[in-house]
This record gives sequence, structure tokens and C-alpha cells, in this order.
Amino acid sequence: MSALRLTRMAPGDVPARGLARIDAATRARAREIVDDVERDGEAALRRYAEELDGLAAGAPILLGPETLAEAAARIDAEDLALLERVAGRISAFARAQRASLGTVDAPVPGGRAGHDVAPVEAAGCYAPGGRYPLPSSVLMTAVTARAAGVARVVVASPSPGDAVLAAAHAAGADAVLCAGGAQAVAALAHGVPGVLDPVDVIVGPGNRWVTAAKEAVFGVSGIDLPAGPSELVVVVDETADPDVAAADLIAQAEHDPDARAGLVAIGPGLVEPVEAALERRLADLPTADVAREALERSGFACEVATWRAACEAVARLAPEHLQLSIADADARRAEVDHFGGVFVGERSAEVLGDYGAGPNHVLPTAGAARFSGGLSVLAFLRVRTWLRMDDPGAIAGDCARLARLEGLEGHARAADLRARGGPQAPAARTSSAP
Repeated sequence: MSALRLTRMAPGDVPARGLARIDAATRARAREIVDDVERDGEAALRRYAEELDGLAAGAPILLGPETLAEAAARIDAEDLALLERVAGRISAFARAQRASLGTVDAPVPGGRAGHDVAPVEAAGCYAPGGRYPLPSSVLMTAVTARAAGVARVVVASPSPGDAVLAAAHAAGADAVLCAGGAQAVAALAHGVPGVLDPVDVIVGPGNRWVTAAKEAVFGVSGIDLPAGPSELVVVVDETADPDVAAADLIAQAEHDPDARAGLVAIGPGLVEPVEAALERRLADLPTADVAREALERSGFACEVATWRAACEAVARLAPEHLQLSIADADARRAEVDHFGGVFVGERSAEVLGDYGAGPNHVLPTAGAARFSGGLSVLAFLRVRTWLRMDDPGAIAGDCARLARLEGLEGHARAADLRARGGPQAPAARTSSAP
């Protein structure tokens, strides 16, 4: 086996956003599955879950709180305590986010206006099965939904084992849907008569089938954001430990052969020591085959002369995860424009964020960090505005004139009524109510 060598790239060659586009065949097939589940309900959901997710014929497809509690009782007590501790940290951070979002009550000409912030009623939280079941994703999604105030939380995961079910229990989920892919997204969005009521928003990471299905149901339910293969860029300078940088790149690459792990080195001679450390670390790694394939397929190294050039290279990719293993990382953090989550300094590893320091690990990929943030309580909240006019005449003339500028005479006449002083304020009316 030849020594691993990261693909060398000039700063301008670092891939720009838009790496993960859903192919037409996947999009069309996902649409078919969504339509089948919407039309045929449980029969279609079961057919796909048995064929694609390994659901046993006749097995329950929706598991309630009692079953989740039983799974929690079956796992190792220390593992359950771990899930509960991580859930607590995620919840504490999410509740702090929620507390930062207040109501607004402000004066406007002739009255007052404002907004309140309210959670959706029901959320669907997707947790991948696939190569590695991810109880951490259950916690990140379902705990955050609860912290936002969502009343009904349903987790969906293909062939969930006890660890996933116990995580759903620790997160306070109401149920687990034993299905994955497009069929799970369809069931969450449209509901399944007699099995599951529809949810209002669907969140969580997933493969191309999940992403395509989210696109298909958007408008029926809300979604968080499209997701592609996971990404990490590690920025190093002469102060960075090559072995630590290699460990972070491997932690990213072992996710999936399509994962993207890149190194941006500020200064000469920094890439080769990291490559040597990669080889040493891959030698005894159980997931070496996956990690090596990802690094050989999509791993890259970019050598730059200055911090500003490093920022420009990072901005082109707008990575999901950004590791700043540089001097003065805290001071430099604000100078980077586009990323899903940034890990400030060599001690602040991505893995600590992945496994529950507090902030959410569901983050934008494929350049979506240029227009979207990661999962937070905001995904489950609605900002609802209100307006109360005590003196509508203060602006009614402007409103009528603007309406006529647009050719909407009915709008103008409704404004004219207010400009003439009618209707009366509530206090001036005589109520006939008992």
C-alpha cells in the first residue's frame, strides 16, 4: 500500500460551495416513495421499511414511551448515565439559546406592534442508522426540540437498537418510528392514519434519500436544511501539533468514504508531518479502510503564506466544521466568514462538539454555511407578529396611496375607512355580550 498523500490544491482550487447536489434519479425515486406513503399509508411504509430498513414482518413500526424506557433499562447503567449527562449539556445550551429570544413590543405611528416566539406543536427528528447508528444525533435533535418547547417529538431511525431507543428515552421523545430514508420523512410529513399524526418540522442529518425526501415534503412540513457528506477543514500554523491535526482529520474521514477532510497550512513544510502522522494513526485504526478511502478520495492539503489567504481558502468551501489549530485562535475566530461550527484552538476538538459539549452537531454542509446556521432551537420556533392601531389615521393615508400605486383599489378603500376615523375604538362601542 502506497503512503497516503493528500491532494495538493492551490487556494483558488479549493472546491467552492455546492458539492452535494442530489442527482435526478435519486430525487425522482424519493418523490415516488413519498407519494406512495402519502397515498397508501401504513401498507406502503411497512413495505419500504421491511425492504430497505430491515423491519421484521409484523413488527411494531412505532414504539412508544414504555418501549423506550424498557430499552433504557436494558443498556449498561453507565451508558444510560452517559446519555443522560450529554442530554443535560445539550439541553442547557439550547435553553440558553431559547432564553436569548424574547418578545418585542414597540411603538409604531398610531399604535404598537410586536412579536412573540412560539414553538411548533410537533417535530420529527431523523437519526441515521446505516454504517454507524447515531444515538448522539437523537440527543442533538430531540433534546433541542424539547428545549424549544415542542409538545410532541417523534424520532425516526431505521432498525433502531437499544442505544438509539435509550437516547430517545433520555431526550424525552414521545415515540420512535422504526423506518429510515424517504419513507420515514414521508411518514413524518404526511402522517400515517392510525399510526402517526403529521409533524410540523423535520430535522436531522441523513443520506441523499433523506435529503431528497426533505426537499419533496417542504411546504407540507418545514425542514432544517439539506445535508451532504460531512466536512472538516483544519487550519494549522507552526504552533500546531501534526499528530493532533492528523487525529482530527481521521475522526472526520472515518464517517463515510464520501466525507471530506482538508488541511490548510499557513507556511511551508507543515503538510508532510501531518501526512506522516496520518499513516501512523491509520496503522491500527479499526475504521482505517473507510478513513483511508475518504482521505484518498476527497482529502486535500492547501499551503498558503498568510492568515488572510487561509481565510479565503476556507470561505470557498464554507465547511461544516472548521478547526483552528493556530496561535491566537480566539482572536482570529471573528475574521473567518463562512463555517457551520468553529472549534477554537487545538484543545477544542470537533469530537467534543460532536458528542455533546453543548452546541448542536447538526450543521450545514456543501457550502450551506454561507446562508444557514446549524440546528438550534430556532428550527422549532415561529416568530409571530402582531399589530394594534389606536390611531389608524396616522398612516392610513400612506397605506391607501401605496395601494393605489399598486392598482389595488379594494386595499385602498379599506385603508380609507381607517383614515376617516372608523371603526370606533373598542372602548367607544356598546357591547351586547352577556
